[in-house]
Amino acid sequence: MSAPVRIGVLGCADIAVRRMLPAFTASPDVEVAAVASRDRGRAEGTAGRFGCRPVHGYAELLDRDDVQAVYVPLPAALHAHWVEAALEAGKHVLAEKPLTTDPDTTERLLELAGKQGVALMENVMFLHHPRHEAVRRLVADGRIGEPKSLHAAFTIPPLPDSDIRYDPGLGGGALADVGLYPLRAALHFLGPELEVIGARLAQGPGRRVETSGAALLGTPDGVTAHVTFGMEHAYLSRYELWGSEGRITVDRAFTPPADFVPLVGLHTSAGTEEIRLTPADQVAATVAAFVASVRAGHAPGADTLRQAVLLDAVRHRSG
Repeated sequence: MSAPVRIGVLGCADIAVRRMLPAFTASPDVEVAAVASRDRGRAEGTAGRFGCRPVHGYAELLDRDDVQAVYVPLPAALHAHWVEAALEAGKHVLAEKPLTTDPDTTERLLELAGKQGVALMENVMFLHHPRHEAVRRLVADGRIGEPKSLHAAFTIPPLPDSDIRYDPGLGGGALADVGLYPLRAALHFLGPELEVIGARLAQGPGRRVETSGAALLGTPDGVTAHVTFGMEHAYLSRYELWGSEGRITVDRAFTPPADFVPLVGLHTSAGTEEIRLTPADQVAATVAAFVASVRAGHAPGADTLRQAVLLDAVRHRSG
């Protein structure tokens, strides 16, 4: 049996404390070695909760020989610096999405990971839920005929005014935070030749970042994707694939709880079939995928880069 991956966490962000540290701790293939913070008290409090060593400062954690891999849950604008520092230190990296705020930097870091022989993985967790592979199989089996279009949406209610996602200096905004999900779903199902045809971003009153948006994308053979997103809306998390002979609907698509019974709706001329799947923990599945990448010494990066290119194109197309 392989030894557990010894991981250190750069920062005490909410997603680290609420989602990822519990998942790391629960995995038999991971040992949480340390948690770092610029605030010594926060490092000590978080490390105490999860039974690991507190470290004062991010650079100090990267200097540790007992840390094999790092998780980076920092604000998006800080990812590039600390991901690069971790890679240069020879650490495997799991970084919160988006990996960086521009495609050139994303490409450079993916190339650096390759040169260093370490895994660099972006934490887009919904991709690891088995429901989406079930959808792919239905499409591959011809259950909806030839795919024609995809509609995907992710919207969430307003956040507290102090939330970092409203701060442009920290890489905030609806596009990178919630727009990434439906856009990545389009990429996942329609393939890397997807291009942005048009886009619109809107900024809510008193905000310094975009708070909603939509984009139209298409493939060379005419399949289209319409993605909608926002962070001052009623909650919606779904996608729908339309084909020449039917359609597939998926609700609670991007952030289902571990005990949620996943449903896939298959709608054809014969009627509607509700396919019930076994509940799955996509956070645990993400941790398992990262462990596998660490042990292989690399992580797939093509879709991460293509996603970064598409996000950038949406922003520029919006004018």
